[in-house]
Amino acid sequence: MAKIHFLNVGEGDCCIIEHNNGNRVTMIDICGGNKSGDTVADDGILKIAGIATESDSGGNYRMAEYATKPQTYLREVNIQRIWRFVLSHPDMDHMDGFNALMNEFPVDHFWHMGAERKKPDFGSYGRYKGEDWDRYAKVRDGKETGTKTIRVVAGDNFKYANRGRDGGSGGDGLTILAPTKELVERAQTTGDFNDCSYVLLYWTANHRIIFAGDSHDETWNHILANYHKLVANCDVLIAPHHGRKSGRSWEFLDVLKPKLTLFGTAKSEHLAYGAWNSRGLEFITNNQAGNVVLEVAHNGDLDVYVENAAFAAKRNRVLSTITNGQDYHMVTYISSKTGATVE
Repeated sequence: MAKIHFLNVGEGDCCIIEHNNGNRVTMIDICGGNKSGDTVADDGILKIAGIATESDSGGNYRMAEYATKPQTYLREVNIQRIWRFVLSHPDMDHMDGFNALMNEFPVDHFWHMGAERKKPDFGSYGRYKGEDWDRYAKVRDGKETGTKTIRVVAGDNFKYANRGRDGGSGGDGLTILAPTKELVERAQTTGDFNDCSYVLLYWTANHRIIFAGDSHDETWNHILANYHKLVANCDVLIAPHHGRKSGRSWEFLDVLKPKLTLFGTAKSEHLAYGAWNSRGLEFITNNQAGNVVLEVAHNGDLDVYVENAAFAAKRNRVLSTITNGQDYHMVTYISSKTGATVE
């Protein structure tokens, strides 16, 4: 059955989908791929044991301090090949470690939405590496041996994404909701590349999971105008812009009404908790959970497992586990029958 991995990679994004067919893997973005070493540091023993605890003031499980290196994670869960890599948009916190990933794993396909951004000045770019941009540009331009680059945007229907081998509907359950060519052109003109970000709908076992990249207001105006029924009352939302406030409208949440939202890592004062709390929407953060795994169960429910046992124990007194390189602990599930989040 399908399995979705939402990695705790610091202030950036990285998601992995193991599709139902068992031999195709989609990776969306990478961050933390340039971390030194291939194992958890000595002080990461708390992470491995799953005993990172919340502070006396409540709520801070400190899992952001134990960020995951995506290549290490891929090996731990026995993924050896990436069928498609989707770069949501050309910001460095979404391609941090791309060069190392390409060196370490075969990548068969690369999705490019068409944005052509000028190379940043890496002399003032902090932790990011120019080699990641250079490798991205090479792959983007179709010059990487062994990797096929395809240029696709919203509305495109093609084999293995949303069409099967025989041309019928289905494929790997991926629908591109954004960007459009117009949104890409607008990003090129304004220099704001958030609104050329890919937004993907992944449909598996009657569950709808939305990967939102760094999508901003213009993107959601387009999605609500054209895909309202597809996104309304969805099961899981990977929060746009890692869940940061980002000076935006959150009215699209009134349509999506996600049963569960996954937030990335940022300082708490920058996260848009209020937009979810005011609507009574449930969310889990990487800082609480560490890595998160969504797995379709045999009965069709979508089970939600986390790395941090302390957080899981507080959320769910009757713990069940899966082996995911290490033991991961169930915190909730989304019913295949009612779509309700149950604890």
